[in-house]
Amino acid sequence: MINLKFIVLGNIKEQYLRDAAAEYIKRLGAFAKVELCELKEARLPDNPSQSHIDAALEDEAQRILAAIPPRSHVIALAVEGRQMSSEDFAEHIENVTQISSAICLIIGSSHGLSQRVKAAADYKLSLSKMTFPHQLFRVMLLESVYRAFNIIKGTKYHK
Repeated sequence: MINLKFIVLGNIKEQYLRDAAAEYIKRLGAFAKVELCELKEARLPDNPSQSHIDAALEDEAQRILAAIPPRSHVIALAVEGRQMSSEDFAEHIENVTQISSAICLIIGSSHGLSQRVKAAADYKLSLSKMTFPHQLFRVMLLESVYRAFNIIKGTKYHK
């Protein structure tokens, strides 16, 4: 069974989004051993300068990189990442499972991810060119991964 680790910055405040995330994590359990690692976002002042943001991203990078399991295939969610269809994402996941027993997906803070984290990733993925609330994005990623496993297994979930 594949190990899936989601490293995310921040936590979900709204109960309905926590419930949705928990439901997809539960569903993913049929396909993988799932771990959610929530890290605290670095504190920033109101109206932060670019140097404040860079320092925060570097602080977050240290904690993110320390949380990545050894020998994992690392997928960083990034604006500049590749966009793909659900079927293509499923194919990517299936190909990875042929060479690795662990996949680690990383969602950065509202300012994204540091270049160090992006450089450490095996793959950069973008779910959309659109901007979404950070907390909703986590649910969207969990659903996308769940959908990918359903496509791989040939279930009726994906139509």
